[in-house]
Amino acid sequence: MIDRQTIDRINAATDIVDVVKEFVTLRKAGVNFKGLCPFHDEKTPSFVVSPSKQLYKCFSCGKGGSAVHFVMEHEQMSYPEALKWLGKKYGIEVEERELSDDERKAESERESMFVLNEWACKYFSETLHGHVDGIAVGMAYFRSRGFRDDIIRKFGLGFSLPTRDALARAAREKGYKDEYLEKTGLCYRTDDGRLLDRYHGRVIFPVHTVSGKVVAFGGRTLSTDKKVAKYVNSPESEIYHKSNELYGIYFAKHAIVKQNRCFLVEGYTDVISMHQSGIENVVASSGTSLTTGQIRLLHRFTPNITVLYDGDSAGIKASLRGIDMLLSEGLNIKVVLLPDGEDPDSFARSHNAAAFQEYIEKNQVDFIRFKTDLLMRDTANDPVKRASLVQDIVKSIAAIPDAIVRQMYVRECAAMMNVGEPLILDEIRRQRKERQGERPATSEEEKSVAEVQSTPSVENLNDSKAEREERLLMSLVVRYGDRPMYAENELAEGEENMSVAEFVQNELQNDGLQLRIPLYRRVLEEAVAGFSRPDFHTQNYFISHPDPELSRLAAEVAEDKYQLSRYHFKQQKMVMDEERLAELAPRLVNDYKHFVVREEMASLLRELARPEVAANEVRCRELMNRYRDLANVAQCFAQVLGDRVVSP
Repeated sequence: MIDRQTIDRINAATDIVDVVKEFVTLRKAGVNFKGLCPFHDEKTPSFVVSPSKQLYKCFSCGKGGSAVHFVMEHEQMSYPEALKWLGKKYGIEVEERELSDDERKAESERESMFVLNEWACKYFSETLHGHVDGIAVGMAYFRSRGFRDDIIRKFGLGFSLPTRDALARAAREKGYKDEYLEKTGLCYRTDDGRLLDRYHGRVIFPVHTVSGKVVAFGGRTLSTDKKVAKYVNSPESEIYHKSNELYGIYFAKHAIVKQNRCFLVEGYTDVISMHQSGIENVVASSGTSLTTGQIRLLHRFTPNITVLYDGDSAGIKASLRGIDMLLSEGLNIKVVLLPDGEDPDSFARSHNAAAFQEYIEKNQVDFIRFKTDLLMRDTANDPVKRASLVQDIVKSIAAIPDAIVRQMYVRECAAMMNVGEPLILDEIRRQRKERQGERPATSEEEKSVAEVQSTPSVENLNDSKAEREERLLMSLVVRYGDRPMYAENELAEGEENMSVAEFVQNELQNDGLQLRIPLYRRVLEEAVAGFSRPDFHTQNYFISHPDPELSRLAAEVAEDKYQLSRYHFKQQKMVMDEERLAELAPRLVNDYKHFVVREEMASLLRELARPEVAANEVRCRELMNRYRDLANVAQCFAQVLGDRVVSP
């Protein structure tokens, strides 16, 4: 964890306008700056950056926060990564904790490998553009694929000379150690001790991490010799684990977030050609089977995946297992089958972005429907094959974690395969029990899923209302929790003042209440604990908090929902929230208590409506007495708050 002192230094040095301007064109708008939101498509600017508050907010999509949160959202970084990014920008060294000698050595080795890979990427690129063999062979190949020069440079494509040790000699001349040339996989050692280039005579495709570091390379041979492997890729290393990387993710991440969809293809050239055609939200599994790590990396950006298959691909059935893995991680999967003889690379080269997108929209189908149609072609009238098909389809449906989505697929597939829903449900329950060890849902539970989808439960509705009420209290605590509750002239002689946070905590404890959301309880506890420190300021404390959840929450609730115009300030004296805390804090606390009372009243009415309770005279009388007492309390709250009592 990064220490608070370092976080405070970063926040103090950071200018949010300076940070956001690196990614968004901003124009002055009064005391703030305004621009087009980078997180969704819009034509009218609704994205506002406040220099005074050091916060941003989009009043269309709702995203907002501090400079750290902007970097996290825009660059898809973790909280520590975003802090390090800002630290580097403003010259502040960030170290999460004191490293041991072994850890320091390992970190140094990793950094050395990344530095070497960056140099190698530049070396391959310069060879492609500046060496006679690179231009005659490597560039000729890329241009034969239709790649423009700007796209070639964007992806850092390169060429490795045919000489077996050209890169090894160049690296040694630059002072790079043989040890790291071997560890990165750029070179390998022969039995007779020679250090040779792994990718000699091949065109080079660098592989970038999600943050843009070169982590590996793929080399494609230009030889027609069938005994030579078409592709050679970097071996696993301390910095490269192919199961956690996706080709093109660094160049696609912003487009994926903005479009809220990712296209999944197979190879390097598929990604590059689609980028060139104008479709940038695309990544490749690079010919390997999808892994859980890759799927979770995708899920960080979007839950919506569209898989593009070659029109004549013979490996579609073999790849279906990877789709089942996507489903099990809760992603929404669509499939597009390209025309015969086409792959994403060739199709992108012959169509512009609009035509490609139009084809996708017209031809994409839900994965379960696609798989059912695909497998039913082979069953014909063979009942044994049809039974196997049902099990195969059910296996995919059973992988879906959401019960409502599973129910929808059960109905659709039962109709498509002419199989009864109960049979499919029984098989799903069996498979889920075997694979996950979970309690299978009963038939009645499965039947009720559709009702749950259309009618939210009272408990869910109450939870959302409780969250809303508690969030108002959090806004009060974060913004003003450190402020004294009363002015000096409002205190009786000898009476001690308290902070707003202490007032909220005392009021809840006196009535035996506590906030339901653990994160909110933690905010209140830390706000009360910090009041004794003379330099404590709740808003700054929580926005700079090492815990990203608390930091994000503080940035969100610290924003003013409405902004007063200059006219209001010129024509009348506005009473600000901080000037009426003695009125505002009790009001919000009483609102929350009133909600809790009305919620319990509603719960009692539901209890009284149960037949077994209505038949129990003693229990029924107890509940009615409790309801009457609560109704009186609610009436008192309503009078204090100036509201009408609304019966639950």
